Amino acid sequence: MTLTLLDWAIVAAYFLFTAAIGFYFTRRGGESMNEYFISGRQVPWWLAGASMVATTFAADTPLVVTGLVASHGVAGNWLWWNFVFSGTLTVFLFARLWRRAHVMTDVEFAEIRYSGKPAAALRGFRALYLAIPVNLIILGWVTRAMIKILTISLGVNPYIAVGICFVITMAYSVAAGMWAVLWTDLVQLVIKMTAVIVLAVFAVHAVGGIDALKLGLIKHFGSEKAALSVLPIHVGADGVYAYAWMPLLALFTFLAVQWWAAWYPGAEPGGGGYVAQRIFSAKTERDGVLATLSFQVAHYALRPWPWIVTGLATIILYPNLVDKESGYVHAFVDLLPTPWRGFMLAGFAAAYMSTVATQLNWGASYLVNDFYRRFLKKNETEKHYVTVSRWATIFLFLASIVVTWQLNSVEQAWRFLLALGAGTGLVLILRWYWWRINAWSEISAMITSLVVSSIAELTLPQHFAPGDPNKDAAIMLVTVVVTTIVWLSVTYATKPEPEQVLIDFYRRVRPGGPGWARVARLAGFEREKIAGGALAWTNWVAGIVAIYSTLFGIGKIIFGYTGLGFILLAIGLAAFLLIARNLRQTDESEQARGAAATADREALESAS
Repeated sequence: MTLTLLDWAIVAAYFLFTAAIGFYFTRRGGESMNEYFISGRQVPWWLAGASMVATTFAADTPLVVTGLVASHGVAGNWLWWNFVFSGTLTVFLFARLWRRAHVMTDVEFAEIRYSGKPAAALRGFRALYLAIPVNLIILGWVTRAMIKILTISLGVNPYIAVGICFVITMAYSVAAGMWAVLWTDLVQLVIKMTAVIVLAVFAVHAVGGIDALKLGLIKHFGSEKAALSVLPIHVGADGVYAYAWMPLLALFTFLAVQWWAAWYPGAEPGGGGYVAQRIFSAKTERDGVLATLSFQVAHYALRPWPWIVTGLATIILYPNLVDKESGYVHAFVDLLPTPWRGFMLAGFAAAYMSTVATQLNWGASYLVNDFYRRFLKKNETEKHYVTVSRWATIFLFLASIVVTWQLNSVEQAWRFLLALGAGTGLVLILRWYWWRINAWSEISAMITSLVVSSIAELTLPQHFAPGDPNKDAAIMLVTVVVTTIVWLSVTYATKPEPEQVLIDFYRRVRPGGPGWARVARLAGFEREKIAGGALAWTNWVAGIVAIYSTLFGIGKIIFGYTGLGFILLAIGLAAFLLIARNLRQTDESEQARGAAATADREALESAS
């Protein structure tokens, strides 16, 4: 691909502007660990939400979606669309609680919910596990994707180009911490969304318009339903339901089990990771709720269609590609004129840098807050910890380079890490709402999940044909069932957490619900409803309806089914209006409850 001077000027302007924003916040970010990792808890909802969206839009995301739709049609996206259920659960049942917990990282939660050596061991292990292997593999994955993009698109050494992106991102992440991450995320989101929308328009034009696109897809997939149906099922020529690529068992597992049972970075049951980090950064509980809600809507309902449309067009434009994912990059190279080539290249750089900046800051927060300060140096100054945080960020940057070079050999390590959380989701959800869960519950769930899923990976595949989605579904179901039985048994076989620990946690967070009735009475409260009350469950269902209706409605309109599309959008709008009304009703009572929990927490902290 040939870039003109104007294209290169756009790319250079992006780098300069991004670096300037990042370094602008150096002084503020260096004031304390609170400022460096969670922006002093002063972030408005719209900025926190935009940062979540930007972070989950990595350089490899459009490529992955292109590969899915090229292989399975639109319905291939159910591999990640199913997480709408857990995402909306985080919005309405956990965002307020995470904000009240007043922790700096999600793994710090272990030592306010549990006690003693098991809690400390759990915190320390998860800090190192998330900061080093999980974090570095994610960084290596997105870096390899960026190298693929630049190898196809540019006539320069891709390692040098990626290195420039990486070094600039590392520099402002080290200097300013979360403030730089948040504001550069906002700018990067605008750039990359504009770029992918423009590419989708050019891709549709290149195949002759939407009608020509649909005809080409019918020829490729055998029917329009197989290509464009939002569910992986369609009615065959004989009038009988045929399953395009996902059997019922696999579909059931995705929709009814995986979203709550499996831990995955960025989609943790009960919230966690960098999503929780943005909630911690929010000004208020309400900001945390709205930030997480805006993220779910943008992530699942608004953002996917430009990727999907371009991915579908690549099926027609590049029918003989072996690497289906690379079709997205070929489309960018072949279809965009100047200055959109430069803008798209800047968009890929933005997608890469937003993810890298978050991973570096997020990983460093675990290393410093949950390992270094907790176990090695407990009573140093804030400036000392900020300095160590900057060095931790540099360490992660250097280590990720090593992982990137060795990435071809770490796929099994990634499977190993995911296996560790394959059946742990339920305990991560219930620890907020059931007093009886203890540190051993989580520890036993992690160990059992790893062992059972590893055994299942070795024994079950021989009963399935290669590529059969039922294989992964069976492994998931077996892992979840056995892990749940084990951690429940361990919970009842071990002692509960001490009463004072449970009382202190309840006063700090005020989760409410029948699972805490006994502790609520001991703490001097009557039995309380869960945060948000029954409306929280209503909002959860309404949120699922709103997001899926909006997602499918936009798709119907794009492909010419405007009547059905607008009906679906109207359903989505009605669900959003219901959520808005319910949030107004609950805000006043929950603000008072949150203020009381904050007062109790501050009293506990001053007493200790």
